[in-house]
Amino acid sequence: MLAKVWTCAVVGLEGELVQVEVDIARQGLVQFNIVGLPDAAVQEARERVRAAVRNSGFIFPPRRITVNLAPAEIRKSGPSYDLPIAIGVLQASEQIAASASKVVFLGELSLDGTLRHLQGVLPMVGLARDRGVRTAFVPAVDAAEAALVDGIDVIPVRTLAELVDHLKGAVKLEPLIGGVTVEDAADPEPLVDLAHVKGQGHARRALEVAAAGGHNLLLGGPPGTGKTLLARAIPSILPRMTLDEALEVTRIYSVAGRLHEHGSLVRRRPFRAPHHTISPAGLVGGGVGWARPGELSLAHRGVLFLDEMPELSHTVLEVMRQPLEDGVVSIGRARGTVVFPARFMLVGAMNPCPCGYFGDPTRACSCQHSAVDRYQKRLSGPLLDRIDLHIDVPRVEYEKLAADSVAESSAAVRVRVEAARQRQWARFEGSRVASNAEMGIRELKLHCGLDPAGEALLKAAVQRLGLSARAYHRVLKVSRTVADLAGADRIGPAHLAEAIQYQRRSDR
Repeated sequence: MLAKVWTCAVVGLEGELVQVEVDIARQGLVQFNIVGLPDAAVQEARERVRAAVRNSGFIFPPRRITVNLAPAEIRKSGPSYDLPIAIGVLQASEQIAASASKVVFLGELSLDGTLRHLQGVLPMVGLARDRGVRTAFVPAVDAAEAALVDGIDVIPVRTLAELVDHLKGAVKLEPLIGGVTVEDAADPEPLVDLAHVKGQGHARRALEVAAAGGHNLLLGGPPGTGKTLLARAIPSILPRMTLDEALEVTRIYSVAGRLHEHGSLVRRRPFRAPHHTISPAGLVGGGVGWARPGELSLAHRGVLFLDEMPELSHTVLEVMRQPLEDGVVSIGRARGTVVFPARFMLVGAMNPCPCGYFGDPTRACSCQHSAVDRYQKRLSGPLLDRIDLHIDVPRVEYEKLAADSVAESSAAVRVRVEAARQRQWARFEGSRVASNAEMGIRELKLHCGLDPAGEALLKAAVQRLGLSARAYHRVLKVSRTVADLAGADRIGPAHLAEAIQYQRRSDR
């Protein structure tokens, strides 16, 4: 007898409907074959399904069983096919006769028939909904994640036996009601508050501008001046994610298998701080079979912090240039190309030389001039040209360190940042642009007009600082953010002057 059951596969961040066809022949040798480009994990489903069916109290037919996963041109990977294969076997052997039209089954089976956690449930259920599927049976541990998708009944399942009883009508499993929002949970206390930062008023202001516009930021200075502390305070002043942004990030973490760190929905903007020994594949994504998201995508809509930035390999640094420009990561494989979103704030920190004290007024540098030059040139001109704000973080004076005064808190700064972002969301409503840092040429012409005084100031800055065309546009974006923080409708000379002071002094 032939049975057909629907399930889903994940390709990149997108789902793909897969039909599981199970045929049980009345003649032939006892065999259990799976075809349709299955990987090793799918091939091993034969033993998991066999044991789960028997240990759940059902008969595994001693016949020639053929399972086809269609369409055959898509590589099938992972253990998500266990449950649909088991249901197909039970239907084909006439142990259950329930209709499986407009229904998808997702889940990995333990040998005792219980369903285990599954990666990528959110994009798979979203795809099923878009294709007209009305019901999705998912592992109970993943039901809250799947219920984030509206317009489809998500039914949590704990065991294979429980699901079969439901399909037979012996018991009734109720769908889980979703409706989770980013406001459901209160924000936890930030690990680093700007109130903890002593002095560094110029750097604090730069952090506020960067957070308000989503701009990339590079902090430079000798060791121990607070560069890492400043970077780790950025999440505390970033605006709260919208529900659409939270769902975007949740899909990435679901596919990457990291959602358990955040619950069913990622509510806070990511902050990723990989070690400087990370490989290119770890940064952009990769892996056996279809690629998985890397650190650039895990930082989507959040912050990617690279401490000791010149210590990263040249390949790792240069591979970031395209994602910084386009906001996506494209990974080519023999079977096709996978695209992951990577719209993040890059925050880098670096010392001025290998010993860290070049230019320090209180401690002499022990490096040769050639070593200093080589160290600083590890960050290429094209990469530095994609960083909007370049900030020097000098040594803090003793009087400021010992002072009892408390600096402005992150909560107070966040109010101004969110007000600036609200202006940007209203300005870019209906477009794909979410912040000033994402503006293209068209948006710059519409929203970054200058008066004659501003034109003269910017012209002088381009000529004296040797700014490139990209740097020219970068100044306009940052000045638009400064104006938004001030509540101004137009960019004034004062806003432009502040944006210019955040630029590199010369191009290499």
